Amino acid sequence: MTVDLISIKTRQLFREYLVGTTLRFISDEFDAARVDCDSAYQPPVSGQRRSLVEQYYHSVNWTDWRDVKKVLQVFESVLHTAENVIQSAGADSEFSKRLKADIENMLYYLRKDGFQYVDGSIVTGAGMPSLDGIKETAAEFDAKHLAEQIRRIEQSIESDPALAIGTAKELIETCCKTILAERGKPVVGTPDMPTLTKVTLKELKLVPDGVPDSARGSDVIKRLLSNLATIGQGLAEIRNLYGSGHGKDGKTQAVKPRHAKLAVGAAATLTTFLFETHKETKS
Repeated sequence: MTVDLISIKTRQLFREYLVGTTLRFISDEFDAARVDCDSAYQPPVSGQRRSLVEQYYHSVNWTDWRDVKKVLQVFESVLHTAENVIQSAGADSEFSKRLKADIENMLYYLRKDGFQYVDGSIVTGAGMPSLDGIKETAAEFDAKHLAEQIRRIEQSIESDPALAIGTAKELIETCCKTILAERGKPVVGTPDMPTLTKVTLKELKLVPDGVPDSARGSDVIKRLLSNLATIGQGLAEIRNLYGSGHGKDGKTQAVKPRHAKLAVGAAATLTTFLFETHKETKS
C-alpha cells in the first residue's frame, strides 16, 4: 500500500485557508505551480472556492514526489501571503492572532508529514538528512516501495530512531536490487548486505580495480570506492544492534535521533551516488 507524501489533514488545513481568499487567487497559485485542474470532478464539499481547491487536488498523485513538489510550491506561497497579511494587519490585532494560530496548525501538520517551513521555503525536516534526491529517483523509476521507505524514514527519525535506522538499511537494499533489475541482473536468493552492495558496485564498475594506477589521485579514488562498500555493511551492523527487525536485550539503551540521522545520511549519500552512476552509465 502506497503512502501519501502529504496527509489529508494537512491538505484540508491549507484548503480552508484558501477558502478565505478568492477564486482568482486560488487559480493563480495552482496554475503558477503547474498543477492541473480537474474541472470535471465534482467534489463532495460545499462552496465554489472549496470545490475549486479540491478539483486541483484531485489531479495530484499524492504518492508521486514530482506532483507533491508542485503542491508544496502552492503551500509556500500560501504561508508567505499569510505572513504578509499579518504584517499589514498588525501582529497584535485579533485577526492576526487567529491567523497566526491557523498558520501554526498548518506548520504542525507539515512537520508531521516530514517538512519544515524555513526562510520562505518548505524543505525536508530541518536538521534531517535531505532525501530529496532519492525522492526524485523513486518518482523517475516509479519505485513505490522506495518512496514508502523514504516516507517511513522521514516520519521516524525523531519519533522512532530505531525504525529509521532499520529502514535506512532497507533503503540501500532496495536501491541495489532496483539497479540490478534495471540492468537485467535481478537478485537471486537473499544475499547479505555486504554481498549485495559489492555486486552492485561491481556492476557499476565502482571498484578500486577499475581505476588505473596512472589516473590522477588514483589512491584517493580507490580508497573512497573501498569505503563505499563498507557503508552498507556498517548499516547492517548498526541495524542489528539498534535498529528495528531484531529482538533486543531488555537492558539495551535506546538509540538517539542523532544516531538515526547519521545512518540515514550515510544511506542517502550512498544510494544517491549509486542511482546517479546507474543513470549516467546504463546503455
